[in-house]
Amino acid sequence: MGREALDAMVAEATVDCYNDSECVTGFYTMLDEHLAVPFRTSVLGVDVSVAKIDLTGDEHVVAVCVRGRARQRIPVLDLPLPTPPPEGAEWIEAFRAWAK
Repeated sequence: MGREALDAMVAEATVDCYNDSECVTGFYTMLDEHLAVPFRTSVLGVDVSVAKIDLTGDEHVVAVCVRGRARQRIPVLDLPLPTPPPEGAEWIEAFRAWAK
């Protein structure tokens, strides 16, 4: 994605936000609405399914990764995306651009 498109997405996610906490919530909302889950990816060489996106009590957006009965929350900013990425993955890229 180009910088202009990312900037527009950041502006959309953070409209009316007064602080970083509200911005994180804005990105969580966009990811919850637009990211197609579940999808498969690889985390540290292990195939997992990203079952959902969640917002933790300490205001981190995480991907809930599942493999068998095991579940692990991984910060969405650190989540490796598969090729091709799932629908809505551009919101993760916009979140990464904002977080820098």
